[in-house]
Amino acid sequence: MREIHIQSALARARGLGSAKSGSRHWWLQRVSALALAPLSVWFVISFAALLSADHRSYSEWIGSPLNAVLMILLVIVLFYHMSLGLQVVAEDYLHTDWTKLFAIIAIQFGSLVLAIASIVSILRMLT
Repeated sequence: MREIHIQSALARARGLGSAKSGSRHWWLQRVSALALAPLSVWFVISFAALLSADHRSYSEWIGSPLNAVLMILLVIVLFYHMSLGLQVVAEDYLHTDWTKLFAIIAIQFGSLVLAIASIVSILRMLT
């Protein structure tokens, strides 16, 4: 004989969601945004002071250890935050599993490549 299970809508939905990692992703986005706020302000103020500067002035500015570290930190947090946001877009708007997986892999790989290229460029300016 077949058993009949009667469940409420809440019982059926419990445990379902964004692979049970949605809150972690949400927090990581908020923390990276919080880190980006002062780094972005520093970046805008620093570059505003260098608007009419020549190449040598830019090189001396990025040659400062503090500015180089802050710029690398900005790049890391910026591309991490970008990848988190684009992943959410892919998860929300791509409906077939293979396109969603491909998009998320491409986003992660592209973000990593761009971050590494940016960091290498900053480090090359130090020499």
